[in-house]
Amino acid sequence: MLLRDLSVASVVLLLCVQCLHGSALPAVSFYEFTAYRMQQYNLAQHKHGCRGAIVVAEARSAEEPVLTRRCVIMKVLDFTTDKYLEAQRQNAAAILILLPKNISSIPHDTVQSFMVSESKALLKETLMPVYVAPEDEQLLYMYDEVKQAAATRTSSIFVRVLRSMVTATAFQILVSNSVPIKGFTDNAIATLEGVLPGAGEDAPTIVITAHYDSYGLAPWLAYGADSNGSGVTILLELARLFQKLFSSPSTIPPYNLMFSLTGGGKYNFLGTKRWIEENLDHAETSLLHDNVEFVLCLDTLANSDELYMHVSRPPKPDTPMHSFMQQLEEVVSSRFPHVKVGLVHKKINLVESTVAWEHERYSLRKIPSFTLSHLEDPKSELRGSMLDTMSQVDFRKMKRNGIIVAEALARYMYNLSGKGSPKDLQVFKGQLDFHDGRMSSLMSFLTSVPRATQLLDKEPSHMLLVNSLEHEFKRYLQQVHRHAFRQDRRDPDITFFDHMNPPVVMYRVKPAAFDLFLGGCIAAYLGIVYYTIQNCGYLYTKLKAAMKSKHE
Repeated sequence: MLLRDLSVASVVLLLCVQCLHGSALPAVSFYEFTAYRMQQYNLAQHKHGCRGAIVVAEARSAEEPVLTRRCVIMKVLDFTTDKYLEAQRQNAAAILILLPKNISSIPHDTVQSFMVSESKALLKETLMPVYVAPEDEQLLYMYDEVKQAAATRTSSIFVRVLRSMVTATAFQILVSNSVPIKGFTDNAIATLEGVLPGAGEDAPTIVITAHYDSYGLAPWLAYGADSNGSGVTILLELARLFQKLFSSPSTIPPYNLMFSLTGGGKYNFLGTKRWIEENLDHAETSLLHDNVEFVLCLDTLANSDELYMHVSRPPKPDTPMHSFMQQLEEVVSSRFPHVKVGLVHKKINLVESTVAWEHERYSLRKIPSFTLSHLEDPKSELRGSMLDTMSQVDFRKMKRNGIIVAEALARYMYNLSGKGSPKDLQVFKGQLDFHDGRMSSLMSFLTSVPRATQLLDKEPSHMLLVNSLEHEFKRYLQQVHRHAFRQDRRDPDITFFDHMNPPVVMYRVKPAAFDLFLGGCIAAYLGIVYYTIQNCGYLYTKLKAAMKSKHE
């Protein structure tokens, strides 16, 4: 009886060991992919982003109770402020966020929640590396596996131990860096300007401007559709349409119309600051020196049925800004009554190191200016998110906002209200209408590559974007200039850091508990064999007695 039990136990152990050995993944099995590190920069002596880059850790779900020294794998749905802070509190080794290819498939509430968490994560620095990787089949498989492992926490102790030691697959995440992370300050910020000269030698100037760069957790994945691809698109359409009006002697208004596209808008509007300084402090002649009616800044205009005029001080009656706002309200009330127009007054706090809107850069130099946006809150998370893609753009509303700006500007420049023109007069119609196909093409072009400031003068495809914008200016404007502002290396306004898109290796291995379990099985098997050899005579006697009793 004893011999039979030992034989059965031996067979079971052999089969178990063989089965487990056959199911174990080879240690050299790995999958390499590219992930993009959370941006790291210093602005006005304040540090932002993640300072770490190296990762050697086991992948775990955000639902796990223990995250210490683990790489937390999250989808967009999982990345919340609470979970991000919890990973920091537990000293997680890293966070890897999986970004879906089709952003439009993400529910609106999830998009808003992610944008809020993304914005708060970028406010302060962290030592914990944070990476973002586009989803693919292998990464989604890893996510499902670690998610399933976390779900077994509700199972019995036996099931959890068995799954952890025998059936579970562990994933090791490796990001190596042979050279230290380095800061660079030699980035160039390009600003474009062009003019449509008005009638008269001393014609006042109206400036229309928009910043063209994008911003987000990972710069390589920030496409900035609404903020501020929409502002750039509307500006280029305004340049095209007003060029037609300025090209005829009978319709040249008594105003110079200057257009500018500025860089560094997501980093305290550094491009705007340098451009103003060059025009006011260094240039002998400039349209900004005197007689500027106002500066109109376009920012985030591709959605919503609200349109806000942001100012640093409320416009006084009988001033150009006040008159323009009246024209704006008149166009909206007569043609788009469902659109809400509001005035948002925010004083410039000189104690703060950054400004909220582009117009504040002009206001600091006593130039009348304001920003038009569908956002009421200057700190809105939509102004800097990886999820600000074409899915956030409503082309119908973007075109409508462009028409409102164009019509209000034309009514002001040609004094149509003073001439008794009807309130519902349409200047831009027929051949002067906004072109749907052109606006769509412009937005597709602008969102085809990331436009983060630290990339625009480093990659050929990104430099091509600025060249293409300059070409658009030259098609419709005169006296087109391109300014490339480089920082003073001794006292830079902003410092960016490299190691932004390193290769990441995902190893598929059995957990350490599996090796212990396998070692235990082998030890038990060897123990049985040793016991059998040591007691061979006793077992033979028992076997002989058993055979004899069977024959009797």
